[in-house]
Amino acid sequence: MLLSIDNLQVRYGKQVALHIDRPFVIEEGERIGIIGSNGAGKTTLVKSILGLTDYKGSIHTELKREQMAVHMQQNEYVNTMPVKVIMETILDTSIKNNKALQELISYFEFEKCLYKRFSHLSGGQKQRLTIIMVMLQNAPLTFYDEVTSGLDFETRQRLMEKLVNWYKDKENSLCIVSHYYEELEMMADKILLLEQGHIVDFGSKEELFRKYCGRSIFIIDNTEKNRALVSGIEKLEAPEHLLALPSGDVESEHRIAGLLVDADVNFKRSSSDIEIMSTNAKKIFKGQRGGAEYEN
Repeated sequence: MLLSIDNLQVRYGKQVALHIDRPFVIEEGERIGIIGSNGAGKTTLVKSILGLTDYKGSIHTELKREQMAVHMQQNEYVNTMPVKVIMETILDTSIKNNKALQELISYFEFEKCLYKRFSHLSGGQKQRLTIIMVMLQNAPLTFYDEVTSGLDFETRQRLMEKLVNWYKDKENSLCIVSHYYEELEMMADKILLLEQGHIVDFGSKEELFRKYCGRSIFIIDNTEKNRALVSGIEKLEAPEHLLALPSGDVESEHRIAGLLVDADVNFKRSSSDIEIMSTNAKKIFKGQRGGAEYEN
């Protein structure tokens, strides 16, 4: 066990921003995706673990603070300073004498950025700068908080592919906060779903999908024709422009697929859709809590 949390509570004034009232454990080598609505407590949880905010309760780990690395949403440096100087000053090392740093700079194709001023870097280049410095720590536990926030789709994809490949055969534990579901599909093995400061659920992607969606789901466009076609079939909560049809076994899966194929309807079959899974998990959670907001 790398880290455990039990009965953790964070208040901002009278408002309870985070209340982890069930055990939450991070094991060595796990890749955990942390998701939830805005204000669900994702960044507050990370800050609590890092000791950056006051809390009540228990966070137990044998790791020292310097054995945990973090990439936060906002990372600003001196605009007028060359990137090479920023990097060497913060890391207290020289690029020339640090082979691990040289490897990361090369891996992220960052050589041409070293002599630019920070203010002249693009959004993706600024993200790569911070990621390189976080990754150099080779920490047993690393947090990435919205690591691709503000980047365009292609830049996000390239950056995530780099991260996935870098950590592929490494034992580091990662906690990835992201509202991009495709990033969590790529990087996370487990999902921690937060809502209203509470844990909705925590488990492997496959376990949670089966719990809230069944064996598989068929996703089709939400059109009048399609609604009429599947009017007698159970539907899950889904984005407004889509219909999600759950299948609990092979027989029902074949039946739904056959119906859609016969009607010449384009569909996507999935057994790991994090967005649909989390949407339905939150619906059940809110129903159990009667739609209540934060505790006071």
